[in-house]
Amino acid sequence: MAIIKRALISVSDKTGIVELAQNLHKLDIEILSTGGTAKLFRENNIPVIEVSDYTGFPEMLDGRVKTLHPKVHGGLLGRRDLPEHVKTMQESDIPNIDMLVVNLYPFEATVAKPDCKLEDAIENIDIGGPAMLRSAAKNWKDVAVLTDASQYAAVVEELNANNSQLTQKTTFALSVAAFNRVSNYDGAISDYLSSFNEDGTRSAYPAQMNTRFTKVQDLRYGENPHQTAAFYQDQCPARGSLVTAEQIQGKELSYNNIADADAAWEAVKAFDGNACVIVKHANPCGVALGSTALEAYSKAFKTDPTSAFGGIIAFNMPVDKAAAEVIAQQFLEVLIAPEYTAEALEVLSAKKNVRVLKIALPTGGNTAWEQGRNSHDTKRVGSGILVQTSDIHELQMADLTIVTKKQPTPAQMQDLLFAWNVAKYVKSNAIVFCGDGMTLGVGAGQMSRVDSTKIAAIKAEHAGLSLQDSVVASDAFFPFRDGVDVLADAGAICVIQPGGSMRDDEVIAAADERGLAMVMTGIRHFRH
Repeated sequence: MAIIKRALISVSDKTGIVELAQNLHKLDIEILSTGGTAKLFRENNIPVIEVSDYTGFPEMLDGRVKTLHPKVHGGLLGRRDLPEHVKTMQESDIPNIDMLVVNLYPFEATVAKPDCKLEDAIENIDIGGPAMLRSAAKNWKDVAVLTDASQYAAVVEELNANNSQLTQKTTFALSVAAFNRVSNYDGAISDYLSSFNEDGTRSAYPAQMNTRFTKVQDLRYGENPHQTAAFYQDQCPARGSLVTAEQIQGKELSYNNIADADAAWEAVKAFDGNACVIVKHANPCGVALGSTALEAYSKAFKTDPTSAFGGIIAFNMPVDKAAAEVIAQQFLEVLIAPEYTAEALEVLSAKKNVRVLKIALPTGGNTAWEQGRNSHDTKRVGSGILVQTSDIHELQMADLTIVTKKQPTPAQMQDLLFAWNVAKYVKSNAIVFCGDGMTLGVGAGQMSRVDSTKIAAIKAEHAGLSLQDSVVASDAFFPFRDGVDVLADAGAICVIQPGGSMRDDEVIAAADERGLAMVMTGIRHFRH
């Protein structure tokens, strides 16, 4: 047990600090503190000893040097169980410091500001704080180190229950949290400073990238049973992202569940209207709009009932009883929605193995800090990673160019935009047939765009859906006219594609010849 008799408190974020100090004082724990924190304690009638009085050495260099002193670090690092340490500390008049409460200068928040200058960032690099945290965390058997206000209540409760003592289980956990905090802090500093080019400008890709994630849970296995796996979250998750999900019921999520659920949730969030997305093996196999959850689901399911078996279903609207009753008739792995009615949850409770997730849709967008931390995608390759900005481009009507003699009708244009939105989430090469706000056939992941087109048509046929007068989205340009001919043969009358092929003129001529309307976006959506 660590006996707490003396605490040093020096915090930038003063959330909950007065209450903590009041509780420590009630336990007759002596409090040391620095400048602003000590002033706050005196204003609240909490006895405090200034660190400068304690060390006999004044703060200097505009506060840059105040705790870098043997009486501070000796008090934190001295081992109580080693006679030579005890003797040295007594001879040097260095009392034990049994608790350290430090939360560091706000470097991350400072550099997240759009108008942050290098000078501002440098002045918010804490030196004494991390040094003290490392000293206290290293000596965890005798010293408790607190780095966040969320820790205060539990520590006070344990101190009150154990006569001002903390278990080694607690002090070790606090030590690990402190080292993690210092690591994250130093990583953020490295990321920021490494982003500066020689001419003083900043790069979006720093010279050194320090990835930092927190484990959410261990998983039973990875993609296959012979692989081990775990699920981690970003240090600052974006609102409305999968890691913010609340699991209401069902078995533990697997590696594949999480990967597919993320694909489904990101896809369904992309639609403004009420939508349902069904995903199987990372690809949407059915997507539809509907005035109700039941209508959207029923239309999405029609696209490919075979592939929907054992799939992931996501809604961007509440799920009610009517939808739940029909969904419950299907074998599914995961159901995701922003809300469920009580009646819907009662229906779903009969399917005990179905993993039901609730994720609040973000409102008002994410903060600049969240956007900055979540604006890139990474992919692991041999001994390295590829990093890119996220594919969050939103197509505007002004981006579109109608390149054929035939013009799409307003209704067809809406279906084209819907199809284009779906194609963005389908693995390349992607071909998506749509009509009346629903997918009719999806061709994904083929080496040939013509093969993807044929597969999409075959899937529509197997589902009993007609492609006559349908619209089509292609995630990339048609390199030859053969892709257009296959679309037309299947019954399509409109197509949306990026354009940019050396043979665009040939492709456009083929569309005119076959009586198709063609719209070009000027942007592609490869998804590998």
